[in-house]
Amino acid sequence: MKKILVRTTVIALLIAAIMSLTGCSSGVVLNVFNWGEYMDETLIDEFEKQTGIRVNYKNYATNEELLAKLEAGGSSYDVIFPSDYAISELIKKDMLLPINYDNIPNYKYIDDRFKGLDFDPENKYSVPYFWGTIGILYNKDMVDDPVDSWDILWNEKYKGQILMKKDVRDTIGAALKKLGYSMNSTNDNELAEAKELLLAQVPLVNGYYGDEIRDLIANGDAAMGLTYSGDAMDLYWEGFENIGYGVPKEGTNVWYDCMVIPKTSKHKDEAERFINFMLDPDIAFKNSEAMGYSSPNLKVIERMRQEYPEVFELPAYWPDEEILEKSEVYLDLGDYKSKYNDILTEVLAR
Repeated sequence: MKKILVRTTVIALLIAAIMSLTGCSSGVVLNVFNWGEYMDETLIDEFEKQTGIRVNYKNYATNEELLAKLEAGGSSYDVIFPSDYAISELIKKDMLLPINYDNIPNYKYIDDRFKGLDFDPENKYSVPYFWGTIGILYNKDMVDDPVDSWDILWNEKYKGQILMKKDVRDTIGAALKKLGYSMNSTNDNELAEAKELLLAQVPLVNGYYGDEIRDLIANGDAAMGLTYSGDAMDLYWEGFENIGYGVPKEGTNVWYDCMVIPKTSKHKDEAERFINFMLDPDIAFKNSEAMGYSSPNLKVIERMRQEYPEVFELPAYWPDEEILEKSEVYLDLGDYKSKYNDILTEVLAR
């Protein structure tokens, strides 16, 4: 009986070793929740092959949708990709697990410029993923004015050809910045002015969209739209020479998206293994190249300068320092965010 037990144990160990070497499934399913069109999904297959960890990958459209899902409960996400102000809110509500950097050695590649930011000053909960700006994507065949100010989104010359984002912070932020106010304003009078400005814009707007803005402009269905810098870079990589991107001279939002682990995670070690994988220089370069967004990874920046030096002349990839100085990171508005939501609801209802 003892010989049988020993033999059985040896066989079991051999099977386990073979499974490890061949990347067979570990039985763990990692639930990853990310923005739409925000990751080279071939990397998921690569991660699964390398680790034997399966990934259940789903998308959301806005930070508000992500926060609502987390607050509603019932979902066990392991890795999510919120923006700066959403991270601040999640920390405040004690909804995140601290990162064990022993499991993320590739963190050494993150540029110090993207560490110690206000929303997570001790880098306790968040690992940088991508960064960029909000600006104006436009079709050069349809726009013959300079795209260097928020004013153009209210230009009657382009009536019916303007797209706005169906996003509370971005749309209201653009109006606030046009008026010379902070994109984080909690002043009732300033918000009232921004609301009136957006209501006055409604007859000029073709529609309020999300990820569709990029394709609508690329296809010539609209002249310009409020969107993220990565959309412009995406089209640049695809060879759309007639598409431009303007960062308003008044300043804009500079955003930072990060990878974090919610308290609902059932697989923290595997989640950190996934984060470390995404920071690998080759993986991060492939992801940045495919998605078009600027990377906080020093090795990626170095390789981009070598292989694609021209992108550092593009405002969508490397915005002007003078404009960045006038720009802002979104802050958590606390209870005041309900007033922002009410404004956008009223605008969308018109």
